[in-house]
Amino acid sequence: MLGRIWMLLVTMMLAVLIVSGCGNDKEEAKADEKENVSEEKNEEVEKEEEQEESETEEVEKTEEAVETNASDFSELITYMENETQGTAKVLYENKEPQVHNMDGVTVSLDAYTLVELNDFHTDFSIPFNDETNGGVIVAQYTVTNELDKDVYYMPAFYLSFTGAEKDYNNYRDLLPEEDQLPVKLSPSNDYVLKAGESVTGYYTYPFGKTHLKTALEVSTVAVDVPAAQAVKGDFGNPIGSDGQFTLSLNEAGAEKVAANEAFYKDKVTVDDMGEKKMLKEESGIGKSEQLGDVTVTLDGYQFTEFTPNEVEAPRFTDWTNGIVLLTVKFNLDNKGSDAIGLSSMSSTLTVNDGAQYMFDQGMLLDYSYDDLIDAGESGEYLQIYVLDKEQYEKIWKDKSFEIEFGPIKAQDATDLSKGKTAIFEF
Repeated sequence: MLGRIWMLLVTMMLAVLIVSGCGNDKEEAKADEKENVSEEKNEEVEKEEEQEESETEEVEKTEEAVETNASDFSELITYMENETQGTAKVLYENKEPQVHNMDGVTVSLDAYTLVELNDFHTDFSIPFNDETNGGVIVAQYTVTNELDKDVYYMPAFYLSFTGAEKDYNNYRDLLPEEDQLPVKLSPSNDYVLKAGESVTGYYTYPFGKTHLKTALEVSTVAVDVPAAQAVKGDFGNPIGSDGQFTLSLNEAGAEKVAANEAFYKDKVTVDDMGEKKMLKEESGIGKSEQLGDVTVTLDGYQFTEFTPNEVEAPRFTDWTNGIVLLTVKFNLDNKGSDAIGLSSMSSTLTVNDGAQYMFDQGMLLDYSYDDLIDAGESGEYLQIYVLDKEQYEKIWKDKSFEIEFGPIKAQDATDLSKGKTAIFEF
């Protein structure tokens, strides 16, 4: 009997141990499972963090590459020193890009630097006005064809400034030829810019010491940007229109460029013909008149006091009492079948309650024969008038102004609105 009881107790103890062991195994299994899940989550987090770090590094590398591509001229300057046996010093640098759009083709001035170059070999003196001291503007341009067809682009980026004795163009002997834009787009490849292609290259503008001094005094220079061409060798088929970049050469120039942003882009502003001071302006007027198939909308106007610079002053000798410029901005919505020629049209300004009138000054507008608003397109159109400052101040400024606009004309001056004109009063 005792033996049976003892065996029963032993059996019960073994059962308890087995159950206890199974419970521990389950708890250990659960712990192992939790640990594995935790490790997997940590691995996923670590992978995500690594991926984010990698993406961040890629973005930083890209930004760094773009910045370096757009503004690091040090190697080019060193090359220039070695080639010319001269000594270079950076006077000014600008990293803010400027872009000119031409209906699917764009030209951008990515960055530029003005370098003083002194004591160089006489072999390089001719483009420096026969001097061996002077300066060089090194500019980086990018031409991009966003169209689905090839176009043709001749990078003739001529530079000038008020009082310049000549136009300045690229001088090939200062930089490696393979880096220069006029080599990348040249007669050897028919100036072709393939569909979707983008070409980046450099341009150098040399100045002798005397010319550099004049340019620095003016403080800004202008670069002409030619339009692209749709047909090889045929410059009668432009894509878009010509443009212009303004480059400041020092802080004074940068301040001037910033100030000019407030003004309409008539020729006085674009060509830096003198100083404008805003007297009165209004924008967003929105008055519209219909001329044939064209809706003409008066968008705004600016009255500015104008002081011509020394070079331009002879053009304004008739205005001995001071000058006020009135620049008026229109928007033209062309629903007709013919392109509008912006250089072909004119208008008349009436002042002093109709007692006096004057014509627009087309020579102070920046329009060429090829500046058009195509059929089905809309565009800006400016008109400018030169006013006698004394009469403006004493008589005209407190009275209404009236503009007779039109008729609308084609590129060849054909009348598109059958002689009809529109009247705007403000």
